[in-house]
Amino acid sequence: MLHLSPGEIEYYRDQGFVVPEFRLSAEQVTRLRTALGGVIADNPDTRPEQLVSIHTEDSGAEGVRGNELFLELACNDEILGLVEQLIGPDLVLWGCQAFCKPAGDGMEVPWHQDGHYWPIKPLATCTVWIAFDDSVIENGCLRVIPRSHCERTLFPHLVEGRTDVVLNQRVEEDFFDESTAVDVELEAGQVSLHDVFLIHGSNPNRSPRRRAGLAIRYMPATSLFDRGGTADASAGYMVDFSGRPIWLVRGEDRTGLNDFVVGHGQGG
Repeated sequence: MLHLSPGEIEYYRDQGFVVPEFRLSAEQVTRLRTALGGVIADNPDTRPEQLVSIHTEDSGAEGVRGNELFLELACNDEILGLVEQLIGPDLVLWGCQAFCKPAGDGMEVPWHQDGHYWPIKPLATCTVWIAFDDSVIENGCLRVIPRSHCERTLFPHLVEGRTDVVLNQRVEEDFFDESTAVDVELEAGQVSLHDVFLIHGSNPNRSPRRRAGLAIRYMPATSLFDRGGTADASAGYMVDFSGRPIWLVRGEDRTGLNDFVVGHGQGG
C-alpha cells in the first residue's frame, strides 16, 4: 500500500497542502466520471459546482441526489491511509462534494478557509481533492496560499454581493498576499490534500475544457461534529449539518459524542 513519504508529510505540515504520488487508475476515473454525469443529470436545478453530499443517494435537506460510488471511494483504504498519516488513526468521513466547472461558464471560488463554514470542534479536517478531469490553470484549477494555515486561525471573511461565485464569502485581502498563490495543477486521477486552515480558491473556467473534481472531508475522531443549528444557505448553497450523515471509517470515536445514526435512515 502506498504511503506518504516523510518529505511529503513535512511538506504538508509546512505548506498546508501536498500532491502525493498516489493516483487513481484510468478505469476508476472513467467510472467516477460516468457517475458524476448521472448525478448532474439527476440534479438539473443545482449548479454542478455545488453538488454537496454527492456520496448519498437520499437527497435529504441538502437537496442533492447522489451516488454511493463516491461513498465507496471515500472509504478507499489507500486514501484513508494517506489521511491517517496526517491527522491520526481515528477518522470520521463527514463530507463529500463535487466541484464541476462546466466549460465556458465555470464559477469562481473566492479565496476562503474551509473551517469558516464548518461545525467541527476543535476545528480539524484534511480535505482530499481528486481530479476527474485534468485540472490546470486554463480551466480553473485549485489555487492555494502556502503557509496560510500556520497561525491555526480563521481570518475575517467578507460577504460577496455576487451570484457568479460558488461561495459567497471571501477572506479579507489584508490577511494574505495573493502574489504568493500556487496553482495546484493535477492530471485526471491525481489528488491533493489540504489543511482546514489553508486559504484557497480557484478562478472561473472560461476555457473549452470542463474541470471536475471531488472534495472528500475527513476529521479526526478526537473532534466533535456539532449538529446544532438548522439547514441554511449562508455559504451560497444549501447545507444541513443537523441532518447530515457521518461515518466512522477508521479507529474509534474518541469523543464518545459523535452521532453516526442521524441521516442514515434512507440513503446512508
